[in-house]
Amino acid sequence: MKKIIILITLCITEIIVAQKTNNTAIGTNEKLVYTASYNMSGLLTNLAQVTMQTKTVNTGKGNYLHLKCVAATYSKWDSFFKIRDVYEAYVSPTTLKPYLYKRDVNEGGYLKKEKYVYSYKNKTIKATMQKKKEPTTKVLKMSPGTYDVISTLYHIRNMDISKAPKGTNQKITMLFDRKPQVAYLKLLGKETITTKTMGSKECYKIAINNNSLKGTNKNIVYLTADSNKTPVLIKFSIPAGTGQLTLQEASGLKN
Repeated sequence: MKKIIILITLCITEIIVAQKTNNTAIGTNEKLVYTASYNMSGLLTNLAQVTMQTKTVNTGKGNYLHLKCVAATYSKWDSFFKIRDVYEAYVSPTTLKPYLYKRDVNEGGYLKKEKYVYSYKNKTIKATMQKKKEPTTKVLKMSPGTYDVISTLYHIRNMDISKAPKGTNQKITMLFDRKPQVAYLKLLGKETITTKTMGSKECYKIAINNNSLKGTNKNIVYLTADSNKTPVLIKFSIPAGTGQLTLQEASGLKN
């Protein structure tokens, strides 16, 4: 599930040529629900549900937009390999700049927690990770445009992809597991995708190439070619197999 979450984010990162200073794409009560399917013996089998939600919160220090992603296997698969992963970020509701990131992993009994605290005054990120032992903390240097896996996803949806020419190919970096993740992205053009919740929509077709993934232009995300840039379909090919995430529900979209 870790590689799938990375794929969702990396596939739509930094191929965009113009950045907006205000949030024009992300609603404050948005909910996107996906079915995660995996190719088993030549058939796509529905294994898990991925839910992404936003809401505004007030911590006493200020107002933030809470971004949350939950991945969970369907109950009938829990005895085989139970997944209960939670990714969260607290960002500025206007600029989508991150201030706090949290990750809670529970996969087949493997447990891990992670937290990033952003300091824009000191230009550092306090990154804490805990597995079975006591938590360990590193202070990382924060370069301009540093994002975690969840805040990156929403930030990129707010950027202007409409001006990127077909064939654009670019290197990007994102912080994950307290390490930079490097990928190469390519805009393949547009394609019409039909989903249960949105019907037929023209979408940007974006491929990702990364050492953790498999094949060239085999990992693809489709974003609606409108102001919301909603991810409606993600196809992945990793060393362990192939599959896809398909949008099933969408509510609270900003536009």
